[in-house]
Amino acid sequence: MNWQDIDWAALERMRQAFLQGTAGQGDYWQSESDLVSYDATFAQRIGWKWDYVLNELERRGWTPPHGNLVDWGCGSGIAHRAFLDYFGTQSLTALHVWDRSALAVGFAQKRARAKYPGINVQAGLPEKAATVLISHVLTELEPKQVEELADTMAEKATTILWVEPGTYEASLTLIAIRERLRSRMNIVAPCTHQGQCGILDKGNERHWCHHFASPPPEVFTDGNWAKFGQLAGVDLRSLPLSFLVLDKRPVPQLPEGATRIIGRARIYKAFALALGSGADGLKEHRISKRHLPDQFRQAKKTN
Repeated sequence: MNWQDIDWAALERMRQAFLQGTAGQGDYWQSESDLVSYDATFAQRIGWKWDYVLNELERRGWTPPHGNLVDWGCGSGIAHRAFLDYFGTQSLTALHVWDRSALAVGFAQKRARAKYPGINVQAGLPEKAATVLISHVLTELEPKQVEELADTMAEKATTILWVEPGTYEASLTLIAIRERLRSRMNIVAPCTHQGQCGILDKGNERHWCHHFASPPPEVFTDGNWAKFGQLAGVDLRSLPLSFLVLDKRPVPQLPEGATRIIGRARIYKAFALALGSGADGLKEHRISKRHLPDQFRQAKKTN
């Protein structure tokens, strides 16, 4: 990354559009320089969230289907690059990139062709898709548009991977999408079951399904990242995310009674309390330092 090429004024302009909720009203890319600056900064943080999700999918034994890959609302293309870096291009027949911005589509195509020589990269949406990636679009869509997008992709795609910020609002929207589509697709992650989301049960209104990715170590030793953190007003240590992965194929089996921890555990001297979501609903679990030392240490590290 060449930090001398970063247009800090453009980043501040884009940040204000995100904060003010006006990003969905029009194309906020004004030049390829905007995309270069965004791709090196904001997009990297999104890429680290995708790495977190893809790592979890691999741990669960999930692999992508053979066929084409669609990056819907591609922006600079960080989502499909993270995906292809992780799973490779062996199962890929074509990469389709779509965005309301022609500048973004052109930039994403150029970056993909340079990084993965020989792959078939196309602009626009195909009739059918093996895998669809959707990333950080909820703040730019109206509720009706979100429903239409979910329905369209459930019809077109074999698998859907959807990553959003780890906010209360984004989480509840993804939960609503989960409930809307769970009769049409199987739920791969973050859930461990196919039933109704436990967060929707009475008494759980204050909870939301969110997780935390980790940035690479160099972020904390690079002065340019510190400058970016100050400009963007973000805590570089914290990468909260919400995500949803759906698949029309059978999902990899988990152990009976498997629970997915959400948020961060509350750490005490001899134990930790973690909120877990499973087939039996949302419950608090005690992680004892004496009986579960490895899990207790991981909880202290926010894993």
